[in-house]
Amino acid sequence: MGFQSTPKGERIHIGIFGRINSGKSSIINAITGQDLSIVSEIRGTTTDPVLKAMELLPLGPVVLMDTPGLDDQGELGRKRIEKTRDILDKSDMALVVIDAVDGKTAVDEELIKELEGRKIPYIIVLNKKDLLSPTSMMLEKENDKSISVSARTDENIYELKELMGKIMSTEKKEKKIIADLILPKDIIILVVPVDSAAPKGRIILPQQMVLREILDARAQAIVVQVEELKDALESINRKPRLVITDSQAFGTVKNIVPDDIELTSFSILMARYKGDLMEAVRGAHLLGQLPANSRILISEGCTHHRQCDDIGTVKLPEWIRKYTGKSFNFIHSSGTEFKIGEVDFDLIIHCGGCMLSERDMRSRIEKSQKKSIPITNYGITIAHMNGILERSMRFFTQE
Repeated sequence: MGFQSTPKGERIHIGIFGRINSGKSSIINAITGQDLSIVSEIRGTTTDPVLKAMELLPLGPVVLMDTPGLDDQGELGRKRIEKTRDILDKSDMALVVIDAVDGKTAVDEELIKELEGRKIPYIIVLNKKDLLSPTSMMLEKENDKSISVSARTDENIYELKELMGKIMSTEKKEKKIIADLILPKDIIILVVPVDSAAPKGRIILPQQMVLREILDARAQAIVVQVEELKDALESINRKPRLVITDSQAFGTVKNIVPDDIELTSFSILMARYKGDLMEAVRGAHLLGQLPANSRILISEGCTHHRQCDDIGTVKLPEWIRKYTGKSFNFIHSSGTEFKIGEVDFDLIIHCGGCMLSERDMRSRIEKSQKKSIPITNYGITIAHMNGILERSMRFFTQE
């Protein structure tokens, strides 16, 4: 990924929902000016969610998500609807597309009620305006959450995009990973191991994001590998404000960084940025209390080629067994789906979620809480097992 590219997890995710043949795919094509989704008179043409990352003015970087109809039929239709509902977990905004000729139905009302319950901002898009007669009574009165359009003629499509931008400008609160905690000229040391698991020719996303925010804050970043950390600490003439390390290096780094210098990890910063930091701390403290053979889900938000020393499937289970002296049933998941209803897990250890949107990450935490399953993340778990979780959290108590 280029350093200037906007990661998918940092884009506004917009879900397009509605009944079959309401014109969802036509709307997404009209908004983008591209044939992103297949359009057909045949019912149920969209059979799986279609995601497209792009720049969309006036919103900026977005992910548009076309979905199958919410009134699909049969066993296969039920599975398609489940896929559609999964998109709700990722949506920062929803467009509820309604066939203006048919009007709003109970399916639409149920969706709107759920969006309001989840506090997801939405716009009711009354499509096929060109098919209505001037005297038609089916067209709802437009308000701040409703607009009539025609995907076929592009009528009011520009106004729809302007409305989307207006709503998201009030809903989207800019959050920082580190910039709100540091001052200009602060020295921040980043410990970035370059080993067999490191991506060739680049650094991983959380490290990119932290480095960019340090530069934006006019602070000073020093980037080193573990082996150069001691020399870096000795060579600078001012005390660093903070050392941020890759979680996997905690065991070594904690012995190099003096106790009077604050220390944390990229994964812990991500928990603060996208998740629930204190909930993750509570979850990590429960690790030593789990009885043998407990079920631990180790979950990653992305998919990647696993290596022999993969952190999620290899290193974490080994470290946990060594720390607790117990054997556990480790279950692994990766990718965009987060299914926890089929197994009664005793603990969930999640990655930092750098490839997930904040909405998606928080949705996963909420699902875990509803099932009373404690959830933590990689970095906080590793800090806890190294006996430095309290120290790793000390920097944030100054907020």
